[in-house]
Amino acid sequence: MTENAWMRWPSREALGPTGVSRPRRLLAWAVRLLMMALLLWAAFNQRHVGVWGALAAVAGVALACVVSWAFFRTTYAHRLVPSLALMGVLLGIAVVAEATGFRGPALVIWCGCGVAALERLPFGAAVPVATVALASYSAFTSDVWLSTAATVAGMALAGYVMRLDAEARGSAQRLLAQERAARAAEAESAALAERARIAREIHDVLAHSLSAQLVHLEAARLLIENGADRERILERVVAARGMARDGLAETRHALSALRGELTPLEDYLSALVSTADGAEVTVTGERRPLPAEASQAVRRVAQEALTNVRKHAHGARVDVRLDYSDHEVTLNVRDSGGQPGELNGSGGGYGLLGMRERAELLGGSLDAGPDEEGFVVTLKVPV
Repeated sequence: MTENAWMRWPSREALGPTGVSRPRRLLAWAVRLLMMALLLWAAFNQRHVGVWGALAAVAGVALACVVSWAFFRTTYAHRLVPSLALMGVLLGIAVVAEATGFRGPALVIWCGCGVAALERLPFGAAVPVATVALASYSAFTSDVWLSTAATVAGMALAGYVMRLDAEARGSAQRLLAQERAARAAEAESAALAERARIAREIHDVLAHSLSAQLVHLEAARLLIENGADRERILERVVAARGMARDGLAETRHALSALRGELTPLEDYLSALVSTADGAEVTVTGERRPLPAEASQAVRRVAQEALTNVRKHAHGARVDVRLDYSDHEVTLNVRDSGGQPGELNGSGGGYGLLGMRERAELLGGSLDAGPDEEGFVVTLKVPV
């Protein structure tokens, strides 16, 4: 754990320019330009500097700038050996500058190396490099020892504070990236859930409508095969056409529901049972708006249950009961039993299975089976 802490690099978000505000970028460039100006001023503010000396000073400053830029790139790439080699080149430039009488540039480079090492290198490498750089500064500066100690401490503190500031900025950038990724994943998940919801709604509407049309069309076929009179056949065909019209209306209603334009559930059930003979609706509990998914589940189960009554117990009395409780809503559709219709065996039999899956997706349950008189469908959905 200690080795990892000492050899851990500052994050790339901390070493890179991403997330740095425009004022801070301008300030950073101003500091760099100031450092370059100090190097040049210190180089030319020497009495022994001639033409060749001036050219050598400019070349040295340019080389130091290029090596510094390369050091920033290698530390950003987390390449330790090239970074240490470039830092060694900078320290060597400072030594050459001191040896040739350019003490001012040498002192500036040593201080800059100490700060940059503490800011951008792993601590295991930064501490020795900063120690060498700041010790070199202390050895060759002409200031009094107290001023030298204050400068060395200030440079070390500045490098460490800059490192902490960069790490804080890098952490903020990582958190922002994670938040953006989480929001993107959440939006994608919501889009997929909405697509699945739309698919279920359209499937349920079409399955209900087409199943009802199949009932009447199959009945018409049987009547034709049995030589029934024209009026009875026409009655079935007209009923199938009505079912197709109702299916279109239900599709429009489902699309309106998906847009949040739901009619009150009680009104919907009343309108639904008005098309069935001998059906009644009873509502108990405190009425309140339901979430769209729960409301749609109740509507679809009521539709499917009444369709099954017409299909398998034609003419039976139907009691539809809707109960609001504190934490759930319960729909109970009970028929009194009757003779199976002509098409008792038609259809795929997947309607209630689909409704059960819809209820389970909402955390509820659907039970369907015979009772003492007829057949009972019970839906429970938490709200």
